[in-house]
Amino acid sequence: MDAFYASVELLRYPDLKGKAVVIGGGRRHQPVERVDPVTGVATRIYSLLGGYQGRGVITTATYEARALGVGSAMGLMKAAQRAPDAILLPTDFDRYRTYSRRFKEAVRAIAPRIEDRGIDEIYVDLTGVALPEHDAADDDPWWRARDVAKALKAAVREATGLSCSIAVAPNKLVAKIASELDKPDGLTIVRDADIPTVIWPLPARRINGIGPKAATKLEALGIHTIGELAQAPATLLVMHFGPHYGAWLADAAQGRDDRPVETESEPKSISRETTFERDLHAKHDRAELSRVFTDLCAHVAADLVRKGYAGRTIGIKLRFDDFRTVTRDHTLEMPTQDAATIRRAAGECLKRVALTRRLRLLGVRIGSLGSPGR
Repeated sequence: MDAFYASVELLRYPDLKGKAVVIGGGRRHQPVERVDPVTGVATRIYSLLGGYQGRGVITTATYEARALGVGSAMGLMKAAQRAPDAILLPTDFDRYRTYSRRFKEAVRAIAPRIEDRGIDEIYVDLTGVALPEHDAADDDPWWRARDVAKALKAAVREATGLSCSIAVAPNKLVAKIASELDKPDGLTIVRDADIPTVIWPLPARRINGIGPKAATKLEALGIHTIGELAQAPATLLVMHFGPHYGAWLADAAQGRDDRPVETESEPKSISRETTFERDLHAKHDRAELSRVFTDLCAHVAADLVRKGYAGRTIGIKLRFDDFRTVTRDHTLEMPTQDAATIRRAAGECLKRVALTRRLRLLGVRIGSLGSPGR
């Protein structure tokens, strides 16, 4: 999906279309409706990024905001320096999940074999998928896949009012790279023969699985593009990155990926966490911490119910003002999806941590998942 959270917000606030909008603020950044007492005309007042104070990060941004040099995972205060006049909106994950379900249902109606990769992204297996108008004698799967992709885009827009970008490719690795090439509202076709001209000129870090450290190491070896990585001797890559990762780098650069589209996968855990806009003290900010803690447990419980799971291992995650992170777990005798039970178990975990420093992050997690009856 294209700038998913921001695009969902533009459906709610259509007057912001075409403007630089950043998603990531807290509740205090909710737009305010004001009515002129004389004319009776209502005006919506938005928060501007330039006035932000805190440690929040951008969840996503419109393409107009990205053009100003701000984007996902950037600190809001840093973004405020680059785009002070951008509009700041709070996140609304319940609304985003609703639209996520809508777009996935629209895709499944045409191509049912999908792999869920989060709230705004899926892989789709188009093998054998055809539209009613396709001739059974047509033996060109690429033309059929292109038509199916167009139908998927139209179905998603009808179901959500939003645009998506689709890449049709031989495998998941190439599709992931290519899906970013023509955003927003893109449709990209990359056959095996297209990899040298379309994929190889791109920076090596565009391969999903090459992180900042690996990219820096590759650059030190004189390898900057995917094409240069494809031409690098496998022995060199194995020497510097080890046998497993080195061999994977060589395959990935050639566009080789044999991973299937996994239509069924069981989550290992479900979690919620929040980073505070200011460091909170366990004693002086006890009421606020307690409220946030209870809300996190309630959200985890709601996620369990919605997804049809219960769990036995409840855990907490704390990050202090010195960036030290600690976790604690507690395993119940029976699985639960009850918010109060999760809150009690998480509270027991909290008692095992010395709260001598201020907190910047708090999280709650539940693992050992199974059906509610198990």
